[in-house]
Amino acid sequence: MKNILNQLINDEAGFIVSAELVLISSIAVLAMIVGLSEVANNVNQELEDVGSAFSSINQTYNLCEVSGHKGELSGSNFRDCPDFCSGQWDIY
Repeated sequence: MKNILNQLINDEAGFIVSAELVLISSIAVLAMIVGLSEVANNVNQELEDVGSAFSSINQTYNLCEVSGHKGELSGSNFRDCPDFCSGQWDIY
């Protein structure tokens, strides 16, 4: 029993493999962190573009004078002013 225990303590056959796996896994984790941060930045930029597109929609409403057979409607008008910080680069 003592001989088997000494062999297990002195066995270093798996040390190189485990050290290589730690090195490869740490490189893979660092690469994933860099890749996911780039994905997050690009998603934020696309959402900013969508927000800028929504803020630049023309929301004016205009109805000219309409007259029909027995009815008449005078003109109506609505003009939307730009919102505060609604520029294309104001989301930062």
